[in-house]
Amino acid sequence: MQAPDTPLTHQRRKDARPAELTAAALALFVERGFAATRLEDVAARAGVSKGTLYLYFGSKEELFKAVIREGIVPVIEIGEALLETYRDDPEHLLREIIFGWWKMIGSTPLGGIPKLMIAEAANFPEIAQFHYDEVIVRIRRLLATALELGQAKGVFRQVDVVAQVQIILSPLLMLAIWGHSFACCDRAGIDPQRYLEATLDLILNGLRKPRGNGENGDAP
Repeated sequence: MQAPDTPLTHQRRKDARPAELTAAALALFVERGFAATRLEDVAARAGVSKGTLYLYFGSKEELFKAVIREGIVPVIEIGEALLETYRDDPEHLLREIIFGWWKMIGSTPLGGIPKLMIAEAANFPEIAQFHYDEVIVRIRRLLATALELGQAKGVFRQVDVVAQVQIILSPLLMLAIWGHSFACCDRAGIDPQRYLEATLDLILNGLRKPRGNGENGDAP
């Protein structure tokens, strides 16, 4: 026998619906793409009516923005907080950012967003601009600040920070994109832990300031 729907349980159910809708939308966006995802399909996946969905989100664009704000932006905020926690250890800071990204975004359904944006950006410039402003700009700033902290501490050598940020981001994005594309054909597979360790090793060895007084590490 089903328990009666009390006001408290009804309120809890109502409060849970936006999160259920964004989770359903994320799954469908990643599976089908933005253009092919219909609001009625999102509602059906979430187990609600289309009318109920419209109580919370007026359009597919609003739903996409909610996915980003609720799923990715909080992770970026966690990364930004690490700048203070590890400001005296820039190498550890980069490790926390890279592996934290994989744990909270890359290895989750949110890891499908980069592939989605690459495929859909030109056709939906509004959501592309939103994603650029809310995600890409902030991630670039986070990594740039981490590099600048390392340079100020004398741990990292002077590099082109703007270019280096893109170099750090590229293998991370490739890992996420691969997982939502050619992974189905790759019988050997990619071990994310080994891949990220190797990536970080290359990055840090490229960034570390050479020992010795000379720029090339030669003793005088």
